Amino acid sequence: MATNGKNEKRSQTILPEEPQSVTDPITNVHWVPFLHIPMERRLQMMAVCFWIALLGICTTVFFAFCFTPPLWPFILAYIAFIYLDKAPENGGRRFQWMRHLSLWRYFADYFPVKLIKEQELDPSKTYVFGYHPHGIISMGAFANFATEATGFSNIFPGITPSLLTLASNFHLPFYRDIILSLGMASVSRHSCESILSSGPGRAIVIVLGGASESLNARPGMNDLVLKRRLGFVKLAIRQQSPLVPVFSFGENDLYEQVENRRGSRLRRMQKKIQHALGFTLPLFHARGIFNYDVGLIPFRHQIVTIVGKPISVPKLTDGDKEPTEEQLLAVQEKYIEGLKAIYDKYKDIYAKDRKCDLRIID
Repeated sequence: MATNGKNEKRSQTILPEEPQSVTDPITNVHWVPFLHIPMERRLQMMAVCFWIALLGICTTVFFAFCFTPPLWPFILAYIAFIYLDKAPENGGRRFQWMRHLSLWRYFADYFPVKLIKEQELDPSKTYVFGYHPHGIISMGAFANFATEATGFSNIFPGITPSLLTLASNFHLPFYRDIILSLGMASVSRHSCESILSSGPGRAIVIVLGGASESLNARPGMNDLVLKRRLGFVKLAIRQQSPLVPVFSFGENDLYEQVENRRGSRLRRMQKKIQHALGFTLPLFHARGIFNYDVGLIPFRHQIVTIVGKPISVPKLTDGDKEPTEEQLLAVQEKYIEGLKAIYDKYKDIYAKDRKCDLRIID
């Protein structure tokens, strides 16, 4: 790797074992010495590219089927199945062999992703995991909780996690069936309650912060949108499920984002898109398949996910169906304290290059 300018930092923290890159003297782009890349690293790159392109692949295949008349009866039946299928609201359609595919191990090893626990979890209880930060695409959340690439089942025996995502993702043909097979489910209230009510040992993983937080995702910074997030606290109290703070060091270091300060024209446009569609699109870039400077492939930066100590929730008294505002704020405060405790304990190990410390901005 070249060691000049902005690329020096990447060569030290992201690609420590990459062979020497070839620099274009005109564009200053650092090209991958493809013939000298070990096979293991090529497979890792293929796994990440597959996941990033999966939605496009599924969409292309679906429309190809739509333009094939003999397949129209099957397409119509499949569309009806999507409309009637209740799996997204009932914990997914999990297949363990899908979660154990070697593909996901290569995916996790690309960064690499590491999972660390602070405390054992009691399999006789249910849990609500809050994942931070959101990042651009939440790669760490997927690797740790939608697959067995980092050994979740071995680290937390008896706990079955369900990574939750937008309900709109389950309207996408074929793609929906893949994420359902990984145990992913809708983040709707009905889905959360259904999973947590299905028996002991169940856990839901909610990537908090959402689209608003993704607009703040930048290397070296961890600005969390959490002050107004009380829905997951209310859910945990209703279901009597302890809250588990989860923090991933490195999640925000995978992509560079175009400057979009609050009040800027770009930020206002992104917020309008969010209000209209329920999500927004950060303008981001990282590396390419054959270069280290331009593209949508995430940088090779370690992601270390710390699963913190569970935070107990107050019991509702007889006749009370909803927690009080005082209870919500008290539990939220304990949750934020737990999250900060994780960050302060590990920041000098896994966030040495930080630009600023953890901040709760909204």
